[in-house]
Amino acid sequence: MAKIAASTATDATPSARTGARPQKKRKKSQIPYAAIALVMIVIAGILFARKSDNLSISWIFGIAFGFVLQKTRFCFTASLRDPVLTGSTSISKAVIIAFAIATAGFAAIQYSASLADPANIPGNIHPAGIHIMIGATLFGIGMVIAGGCASGTLMRMGEGFTMQWITIIGFVAGSVWGIKDYTFWDSNFFQKSPTIWLPDYLGWGGAVFLQLLVLGLLYWVADSFSKRKLDS
Repeated sequence: MAKIAASTATDATPSARTGARPQKKRKKSQIPYAAIALVMIVIAGILFARKSDNLSISWIFGIAFGFVLQKTRFCFTASLRDPVLTGSTSISKAVIIAFAIATAGFAAIQYSASLADPANIPGNIHPAGIHIMIGATLFGIGMVIAGGCASGTLMRMGEGFTMQWITIIGFVAGSVWGIKDYTFWDSNFFQKSPTIWLPDYLGWGGAVFLQLLVLGLLYWVADSFSKRKLDS
């Protein structure tokens, strides 16, 4: 027994014998990689500016948007998934607030355009029908399985997640397939569905008020749901 105890004490690590905590492995500095990425971003911006001012502006906004996405973890998938899986609605409420801000901004732009030329109003106004339900269901299932929407997928690709590199292939393949079958959907669904634009039915004031009211109710539901989860 004495020999066993002696050998055990001998085999023990120095940290175990002294009672000291093992030192954590020092993380490698990311500063050199960040510096290289910054130089590449600047060079790409200069090259884009030589081609077109719009390209350079889009590049700057794209970089800034990606930075914000990565730091805030803003994701449409998480806004619908997290309440079910974790009970958290923080991202859900952030998405609702973003919709409210966009509603006010787009309403102002479209209203100004309608005063100048009622026949040429900016923005996508598409027919509403069962095709939206089909597409939303398929896209929703795909988002949860893939772990991110389009913006979240692009952001996580930059972070090095292999799954998102596979997902983007599915995005491209699905887009190509959709273009291939566009005439079928157009003739059987788009052309047969009504184009609903709320200002045509409720006026500008009524349309904006209704949309903000619905968003406010959704925010209240999300906030109440989160509080009930925390209390339980």
